[in-house]
Amino acid sequence: MDARDAELKKELNATLQARRELGEEYESALVDSFLEKVDARIDGAVERRVRRQMAEQQMVVARGSRAPKATDSWSERFGFGIVTLVLAIPLSAIGGGIAHLPGLFVTWAGIVGVNAFQAVRANPNLFTGRHHRRQAKDGDRWEE
Repeated sequence: MDARDAELKKELNATLQARRELGEEYESALVDSFLEKVDARIDGAVERRVRRQMAEQQMVVARGSRAPKATDSWSERFGFGIVTLVLAIPLSAIGGGIAHLPGLFVTWAGIVGVNAFQAVRANPNLFTGRHHRRQAKDGDRWEE
């Protein structure tokens, strides 16, 4: 737990204590005050992240190189597949329970669609049959 988490926990405890002392009539004001503090913390974190990303982009431009390609690693793709399969269980139960077999088909069509979209996003030539070819370092062979 870092200092900001400890500070936020102290704020929550103080808000709860004030609610106990002041009663329900001040509850919405206390909750609003606490949520404003949480919102300010989130805004600060987002601002720091955006500033860091902008600084990284400026460094890439200053170096005169291209931005790094946003490709997913194998573990990210594997994790995405696992998450969709785990979510498929309750979604299948809901779709099958409400609309029976047609609901189950729609649910799995959505799951397959999301995974296909993710696969195409990571590899745009996946379903076109065209493979990106590059020349090997030794200059004698071509690799696919």
